Amino acid sequence: MAVKAYVLIEADVGKAGEVVSAVRKLEGVKSADSVTGSFDVIAVIGVASLDGVGSVVKQIHAVGGIDKTTTCIGVKYS
Repeated sequence: MAVKAYVLIEADVGKAGEVVSAVRKLEGVKSADSVTGSFDVIAVIGVASLDGVGSVVKQIHAVGGIDKTTTCIGVKYS
């Protein structure tokens, strides 16, 4: 089963660019971009399982300059 998730990241002041650069290098991260609004960065994760999402999110949490994250799992409605 393929799983897609969105990680909404609140970065420390002035650190969004560094966070984007670091997060883009992580395996399982398909994209990461700076955005406007309540969050500073949105990363898209694409992995084989929910356990894989947890593994990538754990790596994201280790990136310096991140204050808080919110993870949203993609769903398909039939």
